Amino acid sequence: MISDIFKYAAMHDCSDIHLVTGSQPIVRRIGNLEKLQFPPIGEKELLGWLMEFLSDDQLTMFYSGKDIDTAYSDWNGNRYRLNVYRQQGKPCIAMRLLKNNIPTIDQLGLPPILKDLAELPRGLVLVTGPTGSGKSTTLAAMIEHINRKRQRHILTLEDPIEYIYSPKMALINQREIHKDVTGFQAGLRSALREDPDIILVGEMRDHETISLAITAAETGHLVFSTLHTIGAPNTIDRIIDAFPTHQQAQIRTQLATVLKASISQILVPKADLSGRVAIHEIMLMTDAISNLVRENKIFQIATSIQTGSRIGMQTLEADLVKRYNTRQITFETALEVSSNPEYLKRLAGKQ
Repeated sequence: MISDIFKYAAMHDCSDIHLVTGSQPIVRRIGNLEKLQFPPIGEKELLGWLMEFLSDDQLTMFYSGKDIDTAYSDWNGNRYRLNVYRQQGKPCIAMRLLKNNIPTIDQLGLPPILKDLAELPRGLVLVTGPTGSGKSTTLAAMIEHINRKRQRHILTLEDPIEYIYSPKMALINQREIHKDVTGFQAGLRSALREDPDIILVGEMRDHETISLAITAAETGHLVFSTLHTIGAPNTIDRIIDAFPTHQQAQIRTQLATVLKASISQILVPKADLSGRVAIHEIMLMTDAISNLVRENKIFQIATSIQTGSRIGMQTLEADLVKRYNTRQITFETALEVSSNPEYLKRLAGKQ
């Protein structure tokens, strides 16, 4: 049955597969959950799949009560990101489908400014958004842009490794958490001694990892990472709030210096329901925004983004209106995802 599930998910461009003991398989397609017409999954059947998906060490960890994050390649070479967990004592698997070929920035329809950000000599670039918003794919496209254009040493720290790069102009080393290195913190400390030009940190989960990523950017590296936030002001607040109160002023000053851009991304259904389209807010660190961060006037950043379109900045609402005007999405969809509906209506001439 599992091969039929994989085949269905691939043919229908699904983003996720959910395998839950006692339930029929469920896929996520164009953002919506869809129950497949298969029999409910038995516990023995699911445990059999786990023996195929996981290594012996991972199986031992799972049976000891731990959740497992890993990647899996099926017999056709298709890759999946897996989270293995329990609910009510029964095993479950959440699978994210990964593309075999890394799409380019142009193929994904991403803003061209991302190419410029990928070619920065140093600094911190963040790609943010909710779970399942395509952050990993956007970052992969930026790393691949560097790989095709520049002779650089790229070091990635991932949990797990999702996209596998084929070195072209760049030297690329991909390290998986719990397999090649014990954690993001240990990987970052080690990275500074491994002569990288560019470091990809899969996720900044705690203030120690954030601090090390900022230090790496301060010492002349280009650092990419992700956060589960929407919008540059929320991203900056999340980073600063991760630190104890007595350290926040120092982190604010460091962030004002090293942060080069915050790219916030969400996925919304296309008007014809043929798939989803990525919507972006882009903040570039100008002198004005740097001063706002330093002076803790984060609430004023949104205004600076609105007035910075000539240098490549854009609000989420501006991108929503652009997609609506080109009939890629409906106005109802734009309203649903906007954090500032009144501003959206003004931009779209709906008031």
